[in-house]
Amino acid sequence: MTFAVFIVCTLFFSSTVLFLLAQEYRLSVCRKLCYAIGGAPNQVAGSAAAFFLQIYLLDIAHITPFQASLVLFIGKASGAVTDPVAGFFISKSKWTKMGRLMPWMLACTPFTAVSYLLMWYLPPFVSGRVVWYLIFYCLFQALTTLFQVPYTALTMFLSTDQKERDSATAYRMTMEVLGTLIGAALQGQIVASAHHSHNFYMIAAGVIFGVYLLGLTILFFGVKEKDDPYALNSDRAIPFCKGLKLTMKHGPYLKLTASFLLISTAVQLEQSNFVLFCTHAADLRNHFQYLVVTILVSSAVSIPFWQKFLQRFGKKCAACGISWMIPFAVMLVTIPNPILAYFVAFVSGLSIAASLLLPWSMLPDVVDNFRLQNPHGKGQETIFYSSYVFFTKISAGIGLGISAASLEFTGYKPGLCRQSNDVILTLKILIGAVPAVLILGGLFILLFYPITEESRRETKLALEVLR
Repeated sequence: MTFAVFIVCTLFFSSTVLFLLAQEYRLSVCRKLCYAIGGAPNQVAGSAAAFFLQIYLLDIAHITPFQASLVLFIGKASGAVTDPVAGFFISKSKWTKMGRLMPWMLACTPFTAVSYLLMWYLPPFVSGRVVWYLIFYCLFQALTTLFQVPYTALTMFLSTDQKERDSATAYRMTMEVLGTLIGAALQGQIVASAHHSHNFYMIAAGVIFGVYLLGLTILFFGVKEKDDPYALNSDRAIPFCKGLKLTMKHGPYLKLTASFLLISTAVQLEQSNFVLFCTHAADLRNHFQYLVVTILVSSAVSIPFWQKFLQRFGKKCAACGISWMIPFAVMLVTIPNPILAYFVAFVSGLSIAASLLLPWSMLPDVVDNFRLQNPHGKGQETIFYSSYVFFTKISAGIGLGISAASLEFTGYKPGLCRQSNDVILTLKILIGAVPAVLILGGLFILLFYPITEESRRETKLALEVLR
């Protein structure tokens, strides 16, 4: 009898503690929204650059395709190189009244906005324009990284509850897709009527400059960073180099990164070549801005669906949605019909939403898995996030560089209304065949990703016991 009473009291006490912990780590809708809005300006700017920078460099700045490929590749590479550097210095940062991550975001955002504005400025000189765009695109990519690394790592410092983090990630990805939509639509609508006027590009850049300042204000006043809720008082930070070495040996992280760097490269190729494809290879130049909007609206509205899907069927199962874009992209290449193009755009948006949500939803699970295996070390979160962004940027930079160089090799001529058959064939391959191969390769690697829904629950329980 006494033992039964003891068991009942223990269960009651345990359930009360778990309930209080759940209340402590529960995030309000307002806080999730403020967190999500804070990262949207980077997506607004990144979307405008992804869809329009290549065609701007070719048709407005009149630099050669080879020079454009250098700007795109070196710019992406500079952002990628900044990732581990940012991870190193952020991991060394001390806690302040504003937090450990927030000061980095506050400091770099104004400079990011200025570099973005100058990236779309047409300098009066001609011979050195490629240097101008190289400098400010590299600066923009590096500063974007200095914001993005602490911003994405902040997910781990909002709550220790996996469902709350997944929910915050879904809010963030929905807002980021909306930001991507706003960036593409804003830039497209402003410049579509006067594509060859650089003044309209500057107007669009000025509007996005204001969006940066607004997003930073909402993030600062709406989000509260917690002081490493995962660590015990006795825990000490793992040295950066040792932590990086441990990270690179962690099997789940390597499989996740390898898979999604292929998938993200495929999406980047679709983005950067879509406008060129519609303009020169599919006779859809009067539809491209609306097709872009269709893709992004479809992505934004489907992220809540994918969030529910992965909660019910698991994250690895949700990855099947990424493959949907393959047959439809092939259809768009082979049958460039306007009606079919809008249908393809809608389905592609569904796939892109899955490809955007899943890696950021799975990465916190990888960090938890690592933390369970290394229970007395802290400060690894920024290393995981910065390394992941580093690899995806390097991969995307190589893909975009090869893309622009391929156009140069096949004879792309800026300003021509009709490009050669070789250029048209190249655009079709870059839109259809190459992304299909990359996506299939990424999904094959993901089959070997070891973290399942059952292991996630076990890890959560084990971490709660440690805490």
